[in-house]
Amino acid sequence: MSSRAVVVLSLASFASAAALRAPDPLLPLLAGTFGTTAGGASAVITAFAIAYGLLQVVNGPIGDRVGKYRMVFWVTAISAAGNLACALAPSLPLLVAARFATGATVGAIVPLAMAWIGDAVPYERRQPVLARFLIGHMAGIALAATASGWLGERHGWPAVFFALAGLYVAIAALLWLELRTNPATAQRGGAALTLAESFRRMGALTRLPWVRVVLATVFLEGAFLYGPLAFVAYDAHQRFGLSLGQSGALLSVFPLGGLAYALVSGRLLPWLGEGRVALGGGLFAGAGFLGLAFAPAAALAVASVLAVGVGLYMLHNTLQVHATQMAPEARGAAVALFACFLFTGQSLGVWLAARAVDGAGVLPAYLVSAAGLPLLALDFRRRLAAHRLR
Repeated sequence: MSSRAVVVLSLASFASAAALRAPDPLLPLLAGTFGTTAGGASAVITAFAIAYGLLQVVNGPIGDRVGKYRMVFWVTAISAAGNLACALAPSLPLLVAARFATGATVGAIVPLAMAWIGDAVPYERRQPVLARFLIGHMAGIALAATASGWLGERHGWPAVFFALAGLYVAIAALLWLELRTNPATAQRGGAALTLAESFRRMGALTRLPWVRVVLATVFLEGAFLYGPLAFVAYDAHQRFGLSLGQSGALLSVFPLGGLAYALVSGRLLPWLGEGRVALGGGLFAGAGFLGLAFAPAAALAVASVLAVGVGLYMLHNTLQVHATQMAPEARGAAVALFACFLFTGQSLGVWLAARAVDGAGVLPAYLVSAAGLPLLALDFRRRLAAHRLR
């Protein structure tokens, strides 16, 4: 495996995360521009997440057939056009439609990249490699939130999507060069499974008890974590009087927690083990949302967002590793199924959080996640221990 190939995939993950989180600090601006509420404007987030999740059932099997790295290149190139369509959208319904179309292609990047790493890296070395790969994802969340708030405040919300379109063009070029020069990335998928067989295999996976545990856990993780997270920048803008750029910068602290975990994961895992790491992740994330619920000042909100970031990546990275092992012979389809459940859960979480924010403020959403994430992690740790005894 070429480390350069993983770095380029990490850059693609950066672009994926940037497209995912860029609208978060724009919610007040979009609400004002289109004459709606923050919950109404959040449809640009929900539509993206729905398409991101549902289209995995198509993207994964196709990646298994045509080659995972090759598929990442194609969807990255197509996503540049999707972001351009977002920038040119003249109304909120058309922006939501363009975001849905973009989510359908962007959604293939991270799961197929993870599946390619799963093919190339032995299981015992995979979690630290996946953690390093996700540094790009974390950086994308951090820089997108800050840059999006700054660009939107000074140049209007379309400038954010024009910038994303240019980013996708540049990264597609890097992926194309890697395909041309690295034989490992240019390999096509195997011919053992037809697309129909891949789809049937995905259905069969859901009948396996351990797979159901992983999928249910990541679905609830997506709902508990990403629902209220979509409104952190909006809440900071309203509660602490921060500008759009400042509230975006607050959200950018979130992936720094993940970066901290990525840097120590190679030493932390052998010491604590997967079960304790996952449980610690739920506790950190829950404490972070509790802090956000009652933070009296922006400085304490920063520490709370950092705790959420640490917790997410401790729990989610553990789930990701198990996702890459659900079906090694059709890893693209299996990881795509995992991503489908994650982002379907996220879509539900954002929709429910939007209803709460418009009706009662963001506090209920924070408190539900503060209680739900530790309980979810505790249950997963128990089920993981039982699974290993079989």
